[in-house]
Amino acid sequence: MRVTRTRPESVAGPAAWFTGTVWIDQIAAAAAPSTLHALSVHFTPGARTAWHEHPRGQILHVLEGSGRVQSRGGLAEPGEWHWHGAGPGTFMTHLALQEAGDDGAHAHWGDHVSDEDYQSPSR
Repeated sequence: MRVTRTRPESVAGPAAWFTGTVWIDQIAAAAAPSTLHALSVHFTPGARTAWHEHPRGQILHVLEGSGRVQSRGGLAEPGEWHWHGAGPGTFMTHLALQEAGDDGAHAHWGDHVSDEDYQSPSR
């Protein structure tokens, strides 16, 4: 029996968006007019996103491992700057669902998260 992969291959998370080793698998990209994307994101221990925001919000569902999340100013609601990633001693994989904003972007990216913020007890 031959199995054909219909999804794109795993890609390394861009260094501009992540600290550490991260792999991304596109699960689904809905056809227009929908702007929904579903990704499986695999973080190695200590890996994390840069600060970012999602114009229409994001749903994260952790599939395995455990991680950390922090926002600037409260709950990570649409437009709220936040970061997320694996804990220091565990891998973490999450399913990410998000829709693009009016500009077509699913996220807007900022600065990398410092080691101090990552290790902060306020996360």
